[in-house]
Amino acid sequence: MSYRFYGWERATVLAATNEYQGIDTPQDLYDALHHIWCEYTCAPRLRAEWSMANQTLGQCSITAFLAQDIFGGEVRGILRPGGNYHCFNVVGDAVFDLTSEQFGSEKLNYDEYTVQSREEHFSKDEKFQRYEFLKAALKNYVEGHIPTGLNS
Repeated sequence: MSYRFYGWERATVLAATNEYQGIDTPQDLYDALHHIWCEYTCAPRLRAEWSMANQTLGQCSITAFLAQDIFGGEVRGILRPGGNYHCFNVVGDAVFDLTSEQFGSEKLNYDEYTVQSREEHFSKDEKFQRYEFLKAALKNYVEGHIPTGLNS
Protein backbone atom coordinates (compact mmCIF):
# COMPACT_ATOMS: atom_id res chain seq x y z
CA MET A 1 0.00 0.00 0.00
CA SER A 2 1.14 3.52 -0.71
CA TYR A 3 0.97 5.89 2.24
CA ARG A 4 0.81 9.68 2.13
CA PHE A 5 2.03 10.66 5.57
CA TYR A 6 5.48 12.23 5.89
CA GLY A 7 8.24 9.70 6.51
CA TRP A 8 6.12 6.59 5.88
CA GLU A 9 8.84 4.92 3.83
CA ARG A 10 11.41 5.31 6.64
CA ALA A 11 9.02 4.56 9.51
CA THR A 12 10.36 1.05 9.98
CA VAL A 13 10.21 1.08 13.77
CA LEU A 14 8.37 -1.66 15.62
CA ALA A 15 5.99 -1.30 18.53
CA ALA A 16 7.68 -1.23 21.92
CA THR A 17 4.49 -2.52 23.56
CA ASN A 18 1.91 -5.16 22.71
CA GLU A 19 -0.93 -3.20 24.33
CA TYR A 20 -2.54 -2.65 20.93
CA GLN A 21 -2.61 -6.03 19.18
CA GLY A 22 -2.00 -5.73 15.44
CA ILE A 23 -0.43 -2.27 15.71
CA ASP A 24 3.14 -3.24 15.00
CA THR A 25 4.31 -0.36 12.79
CA PRO A 26 3.42 3.31 12.27
CA GLN A 27 1.68 2.24 9.07
CA ASP A 28 -0.56 -0.11 11.09
CA LEU A 29 -1.40 2.74 13.45
CA TYR A 30 -2.18 5.06 10.55
CA ASP A 31 -4.48 2.46 9.01
CA ALA A 32 -6.35 1.99 12.29
CA LEU A 33 -6.64 5.72 12.97
CA HIS A 34 -8.40 6.22 9.65
CA HIS A 35 -11.28 4.29 11.22
CA ILE A 36 -11.13 6.32 14.44
CA TRP A 37 -10.27 9.97 13.76
CA CYS A 38 -13.45 11.99 13.93
CA GLU A 39 -14.74 15.48 14.57
CA TYR A 40 -14.60 14.82 18.33
CA THR A 41 -10.86 13.98 18.24
CA CYS A 42 -10.14 17.13 16.21
CA ALA A 43 -8.90 20.22 18.06
CA PRO A 44 -11.95 22.35 18.91
CA ARG A 45 -10.60 25.43 17.10
CA LEU A 46 -10.50 23.40 13.84
CA ARG A 47 -13.69 21.33 14.13
CA ALA A 48 -15.69 23.51 11.76
CA GLU A 49 -13.13 22.71 9.04
CA TRP A 50 -12.76 18.98 9.82
CA SER A 51 -14.14 16.51 7.27
CA MET A 52 -13.76 12.90 6.19
CA ALA A 53 -11.73 14.23 3.27
CA ASN A 54 -9.24 15.80 5.72
CA GLN A 55 -9.33 13.41 8.67
CA THR A 56 -5.88 14.37 9.97
CA LEU A 57 -6.86 18.01 10.55
CA GLY A 58 -6.44 18.96 14.21
CA GLN A 59 -5.28 15.50 15.27
CA CYS A 60 -1.52 16.02 15.55
CA SER A 61 -0.68 16.22 19.25
CA ILE A 62 -2.99 13.48 20.49
CA THR A 63 -1.90 11.24 17.61
CA ALA A 64 1.81 11.93 18.17
CA PHE A 65 1.57 11.16 21.91
CA LEU A 66 -0.37 7.97 21.19
CA ALA A 67 2.32 6.96 18.67
CA GLN A 68 4.92 7.69 21.37
CA ASP A 69 3.04 5.37 23.75
CA ILE A 70 3.32 2.59 21.19
CA PHE A 71 6.73 3.16 19.56
CA GLY A 72 8.67 5.26 22.09
CA GLY A 73 10.89 8.10 20.93
CA GLU A 74 10.20 11.82 21.08
CA VAL A 75 7.31 14.03 20.14
CA ARG A 76 8.60 17.13 18.41
CA GLY A 77 6.78 20.24 17.27
CA ILE A 78 7.11 22.67 14.39
CA LEU A 79 6.07 26.21 15.29
CA ARG A 80 3.20 27.28 13.05
CA PRO A 81 1.83 30.73 12.24
CA GLY A 82 -0.38 31.73 15.15
CA GLY A 83 1.92 30.23 17.77
CA ASN A 84 0.69 26.62 17.82
CA TYR A 85 2.94 23.61 17.31
CA HIS A 86 2.40 20.84 14.79
CA CYS A 87 3.51 17.59 16.44
CA PHE A 88 5.30 14.64 14.86
CA ASN A 89 7.34 11.63 15.99
CA VAL A 90 11.01 10.68 15.99
CA VAL A 91 12.02 7.15 16.96
CA GLY A 92 15.70 6.44 16.46
CA ASP A 93 16.48 7.54 12.90
CA ALA A 94 12.83 7.42 11.80
CA VAL A 95 11.00 10.73 11.49
CA PHE A 96 7.29 10.36 10.73
CA ASP A 97 4.22 12.54 10.86
CA LEU A 98 0.98 10.57 10.81
CA THR A 99 -1.08 13.77 10.40
CA SER A 100 0.97 15.59 7.74
CA GLU A 101 -1.74 15.21 5.08
CA GLN A 102 -3.70 18.07 6.63
CA PHE A 103 -1.20 20.48 5.07
CA GLY A 104 -1.77 19.31 1.49
CA SER A 105 1.17 20.24 -0.71
CA GLU A 106 2.80 22.51 1.92
CA LYS A 107 6.26 21.21 2.84
CA LEU A 108 7.02 21.41 6.55
CA ASN A 109 10.58 21.80 7.82
CA TYR A 110 11.08 18.88 10.19
CA ASP A 111 14.62 20.07 10.98
CA GLU A 112 13.37 23.10 12.95
CA TYR A 113 11.54 21.79 15.98
CA THR A 114 11.04 21.94 19.72
CA VAL A 115 10.67 18.78 21.83
CA GLN A 116 7.09 18.65 23.10
CA SER A 117 6.03 17.55 26.58
CA ARG A 118 2.91 15.71 27.67
CA GLU A 119 2.71 17.91 30.73
CA GLU A 120 2.38 21.05 28.64
CA HIS A 121 -0.03 19.60 26.08
CA PHE A 122 -2.18 17.75 28.57
CA SER A 123 -2.44 20.69 30.94
CA LYS A 124 -5.38 21.56 28.66
CA ASP A 125 -8.13 19.26 29.90
CA GLU A 126 -9.93 19.13 26.55
CA LYS A 127 -6.78 17.89 24.83
CA PHE A 128 -6.17 15.26 27.50
CA GLN A 129 -9.79 14.08 27.14
CA ARG A 130 -9.41 13.79 23.35
CA TYR A 131 -6.17 11.82 23.83
CA GLU A 132 -7.87 9.45 26.29
CA PHE A 133 -10.78 9.03 23.89
CA LEU A 134 -8.38 8.24 21.01
CA LYS A 135 -6.53 5.67 23.14
CA ALA A 136 -9.77 3.97 24.18
CA ALA A 137 -11.08 4.01 20.61
CA LEU A 138 -7.85 2.39 19.35
CA LYS A 139 -8.08 -0.27 22.05
CA ASN A 140 -11.70 -0.98 21.03
CA TYR A 141 -10.72 -1.04 17.36
CA VAL A 142 -7.95 -3.60 17.80
CA GLU A 143 -10.30 -5.72 19.90
CA GLY A 144 -12.85 -5.63 17.08
CA HIS A 145 -15.25 -3.12 18.61
CA ILE A 146 -15.70 0.29 17.03
CA PRO A 147 -17.67 2.63 19.32
CA THR A 148 -20.83 4.16 17.87
CA GLY A 149 -20.24 7.45 16.10
CA LEU A 150 -16.76 6.67 14.82
CA ASN A 151 -15.77 6.23 11.20
CA SER A 152 -16.14 2.83 9.66
